Amino acid sequence: MSITPLAAVPTARRTAPAFRGRIGRDARSGHYAVPHRYRLHLSTACPDGLRLAIGHSLLGLDAGCPVTFLPAVPDCPGGGHSALRPLYEASAHHYTGPALAPVLSDDWSGRIVSTHTPDILRDLDRFPRDGRPSLYPCGTESQIEAVERLCAGIQGAAQRAGQADSDPAERAAALEVLLDTLGRLERHLEGEESIIDGRLTAADIELWVSLVQLDTVHRYHLDASAVHRIADHPALWAHARRLAARPAFGTHLDLDGIARRHHGRCQGLEAAGAAVQILDWTTHVAQAPDSHRW
Repeated sequence: MSITPLAAVPTARRTAPAFRGRIGRDARSGHYAVPHRYRLHLSTACPDGLRLAIGHSLLGLDAGCPVTFLPAVPDCPGGGHSALRPLYEASAHHYTGPALAPVLSDDWSGRIVSTHTPDILRDLDRFPRDGRPSLYPCGTESQIEAVERLCAGIQGAAQRAGQADSDPAERAAALEVLLDTLGRLERHLEGEESIIDGRLTAADIELWVSLVQLDTVHRYHLDASAVHRIADHPALWAHARRLAARPAFGTHLDLDGIARRHHGRCQGLEAAGAAVQILDWTTHVAQAPDSHRW
């Protein structure tokens, strides 16, 4: 089932990454896909870190590209991690910005390759993976990018819909955008096991992390009526439940870390929707090992 881009769906604003190196298939690229050279640094309480942890696990890269897990709540001003400061300072002379995660680093040089999650996930897909299927099957790239834009729209609209100090009409309009986006995705998932052509791809990772954020973060700032309307997308939430039951997804779900990270940085007011949980994510976390171990 194909998904076409929807230009009308607004996207969330993301901070421009400081490092955009790429891993190529050719040794002449400088960075090429070779086992035991690269390392991921991430927190699974962070949406981007969760995306990478899931992709890394699906690709079976445990040994070839190890992961260093970071605390759920950053320990430096600006959302940075002190553990990443040496990497940033080695990679950029007189670097003064925050040492943000996630990071893909090169153990050979002791420097950062990339801090841009979409590039990192695509580059991890270039590694030898013992016959495991690609997260970006040939011919699906444009559909995956369309899902990524839709999911960015979910995050942006959910944030605007939950801003208590904004105009009520603007909140209502944002909620309608959110529901329209969820409705589009719902229709694509009806009768399907995955969002694109029945195959598990990077699009499913993107969608699942967006739904986790919607239920464990944004819901707290929405009224109960809005949350009930969001929950009224059975195919979407059934898909989220199916994926949560898979070890590559559920074992990385750090609910306590997500809550602490959210409460540590959020200044918004809690609304009635906080009491209306859409999925019981704890049933999957309880069955999984510590989310900071593989």
